[in-house]
Amino acid sequence: MSRKFLILALAGALALAPAAASAETRITGTPPPGFAAAVEAIVAKGAPGVTAVVMKDGRQLYRVDAGDIAPDAELPVASASKWMTAAVAMSLVDDGHLALDEPIGKRLPQFQGAAGTITLRQLLAQTGGMGSIVSNGLDLRQGARMTLAESAAQAAARPLEDPPGTIFKYGGPGFQVVGALAEAATGQRWADLFAARIARPLGLTHTRWTSLREPQVPAAETTNPLLQGGVVTSASDYLKFLTMLAGDGRFEGRQVLSRTAVEEMERLQTGGAKMAWLPPGVDGGGRGIGYALGNWCEAWDADGRCTLVSSPGAFGTYPWIDRKSGLYGIFFERHRLPKVATEVKAARALAMGAARP
Repeated sequence: MSRKFLILALAGALALAPAAASAETRITGTPPPGFAAAVEAIVAKGAPGVTAVVMKDGRQLYRVDAGDIAPDAELPVASASKWMTAAVAMSLVDDGHLALDEPIGKRLPQFQGAAGTITLRQLLAQTGGMGSIVSNGLDLRQGARMTLAESAAQAAARPLEDPPGTIFKYGGPGFQVVGALAEAATGQRWADLFAARIARPLGLTHTRWTSLREPQVPAAETTNPLLQGGVVTSASDYLKFLTMLAGDGRFEGRQVLSRTAVEEMERLQTGGAKMAWLPPGVDGGGRGIGYALGNWCEAWDADGRCTLVSSPGAFGTYPWIDRKSGLYGIFFERHRLPKVATEVKAARALAMGAARP
């Protein structure tokens, strides 16, 4: 896809929702020394406003709102959507509708040859061979009112860039194929699957799926949501989602995902794959970075279990879970991630450092 189109699309999405509020920094709870100043540094780098929340065991430890952002702001979160897409897919794996290692050609016969051998695991791990957001961003150009099956058919019509399972390239159209698989397996629309399996159990009342190309189309008419980057949500809604994941799939007494599903979502999937294309603003800080299922594996143990996971989006929102300290949280904002990634990670490091022995 053209870089010009991508830049224009991102700029349009960044302007989706106003988030005006007082520019005064507001602090709830007792953050560690320097944390509030670190959040203010994100604003100083150009973010209009930031909500930073740190939680543990379902409890909010502290919250800092800096700059111009309303406490109930609803913003597009770009690639933080991938984590939610993976959760829907894993709920279907839990119930036996899908299998991680089943070839997609079994349910989507338009995928032939090597493409038909791609698995759900590879789609969620972005090793399916379909290219990156730059080399094959066809899903970003698609309209909101086509179907996910039509979206997947367009992906199937293009040749693979790499043999499945060998190369990691971020942001290709594979997540649309995940949605088509889910709809084919259940006979239900993606929006209905998300509502029944994630949104209602978690009480997400400010979360909806959109199309990047046509964000103005009402959610009820959006039959081709951008599954790798189309969620609009609030900080409080996304934190409920993180609380469920941090609780090994359990939320307020209800098992939304199995513990096994969450563990699989947080297992390194790219250990044997070449990391060929990563998005700006994402790196391992010199120690390398891997990918799990719908989220980044920023650190992992000798058994491939991720100990620090995240799903930052191009528009600046940065959700994360630190398994070592038990902390999790979100930096919720509307600004280009490469401009603020260093400051976000510095603030997160303060939070995690204060909690670890």
